[in-house]
Amino acid sequence: MTKRRFIIDTDTASDDAVAILMALEWPDVQVDAITMVFGNMPIEQGGINARYTVELCGQETPVYQGTARPLLREPYYAEFFHGSDGMGEMHYPPPKRPLAGMDAVNELVRRFREAPGEITLITLGPLTNIALALSLEPKMAEWVKECYIMGGAACTVGNITPAAEYNIWCDPEAARMVFHSGMKIMMVGWEHCRGEANLDDEEMAMVYGFGTERAKFAMDCNQSALKASREWLGDPGLGLPDPMTMAIALNRDVCTRSSMHYVDVACDELTRGMTVVDELGVTNKEPNIEVCWEIDPVLWKETLYQTLR
Repeated sequence: MTKRRFIIDTDTASDDAVAILMALEWPDVQVDAITMVFGNMPIEQGGINARYTVELCGQETPVYQGTARPLLREPYYAEFFHGSDGMGEMHYPPPKRPLAGMDAVNELVRRFREAPGEITLITLGPLTNIALALSLEPKMAEWVKECYIMGGAACTVGNITPAAEYNIWCDPEAARMVFHSGMKIMMVGWEHCRGEANLDDEEMAMVYGFGTERAKFAMDCNQSALKASREWLGDPGLGLPDPMTMAIALNRDVCTRSSMHYVDVACDELTRGMTVVDELGVTNKEPNIEVCWEIDPVLWKETLYQTLR
């Protein structure tokens, strides 16, 4: 079986870890590399979390350390959402394998240059690594087969400010560079993990009932996120934006409605990080982003469960 090839760029905390697990467990996917960026966690902790997840899955996927701060701004971490360790205060033992390297940006350029049109990129954090890679080699935009960005909020409320989703807000200048690079991109906004797409108490109990180490890990490490989802965002259960995006990358049928639009990223303070989608085409600008508008929540959850059983 010819496997699809993925590279995952991530600021690994609890929901990123589940997304990584999903890709590592999917039968027709090979994860060539994982590149780390600041975001949910300081970059060193994110790298620890990613490597622990790889080892939990019995894999040897190389993890590279990347950019530790935004292009122009100060980093803002999300311990308030994911816990001090990013993993729901589980404080898992340190991974056995070291980082594969300290220069994720050059590694991204090298890997896509060596296999143009063959590797899918999935981004689960701020887009700083990708922007820096594109600034080194603009042709990388052509070499990426397709890119799924967990980020933004299409014409809806943000989760870090009223206007913006966290990943894009962290480094809006980087996001703007990536959005305008010419890369084939699908933007999967955080709004799709809410409401019916949340895992409720019965569904989380069912996952624990799978009885696998992977299932227990996926629920345990997201306990801080579950608390924040309910108490801070007012959601009914556990929202998992990164795994939901990974589910679309694994099975495009999870996204039931998408369309191409011109999308820009706001960098001013009031609307910092807002993904401004020209849904009606009023700017008359060439569409640059495929926007996911709707998902199938049943299929999303079944895609998740398939990797945890």
